[in-house]
Amino acid sequence: MNYDEIEKLIETMGNSKLDSLEIEFPEGIKISMTKSSNVKTKENVEMITEEEKKVETKIEKEENFKIIKSPMVGTFYGSASPNPESFVKVGDKITKGKVVCIVEAMKLMNEIESEFDGEIVEVCVKNGEMVEFGMPLFKLK
Repeated sequence: MNYDEIEKLIETMGNSKLDSLEIEFPEGIKISMTKSSNVKTKENVEMITEEEKKVETKIEKEENFKIIKSPMVGTFYGSASPNPESFVKVGDKITKGKVVCIVEAMKLMNEIESEFDGEIVEVCVKNGEMVEFGMPLFKLK
């Protein structure tokens, strides 16, 4: 296949309604073409705009939360031992200084205290899950 034939194939693909084309010739030559659709139709623009509004709304809502973050790398535990009830759960009202969980780091059990007063809206990690420094543990409102 020569350059003119390839150029004609590209032009034909560009003018067609095909999104992709893959051809394998007996000589072992393979040609694969994909057309990206950057054409903005009214429906696409409206759909993108709606998605952006949803994302903006979610971000605005999340900005109103106070976040208790992990002060270290370790393993998250919601209670002091496997059997007892968790330190806190969704819906609990807590005050600054209340122990909300334990993060085990290097075989040391570190009690994590709340930096805020508020109500637990979400527990962001599961019991026994590894956490990183600065990772959100709880959301409060």
